Amino acid sequence: MLKINLFNQYDENNEYHKTIQKSLKTAYKFLKIKEKMIINVVLVTDQEIKDMNKTYRNIDKTTDVLSFENDGYTDEIGDIFISIDKCKEQAIAYEHSFERELAFLSVHGFLHCLGYDHLNKEDELEMFSLQDEILEISQFRRT
Repeated sequence: MLKINLFNQYDENNEYHKTIQKSLKTAYKFLKIKEKMIINVVLVTDQEIKDMNKTYRNIDKTTDVLSFENDGYTDEIGDIFISIDKCKEQAIAYEHSFERELAFLSVHGFLHCLGYDHLNKEDELEMFSLQDEILEISQFRRT
């Protein structure tokens, strides 16, 4: 079972939860994960994620998603921080829906919390292939 804790620090919109829930539950099932796990998703502004990026990665610029994998001693696998400002901006730039971009960022962060990465070409191909399959199954397609 996957439990998703959503903390919306961006605005009062409750619609984000549906997209995040659908995409992450699809990822959980697709990856055939059997153990119980908890993931925290925090929605933030560009400024908040920029500050975090500077603090934790020493990169003084805005990013779309930051993931922090937990140590494995609890069911809580990690925290995903998503910039809603950046999500909106990228949806326009990539010419697809906001929901598709939010689903992509959620799945991307989730995979990082599970230990996937894209530091080399082989790992990138594996991770991005998984993301594409999960988004296709959950019907968050590019339009």
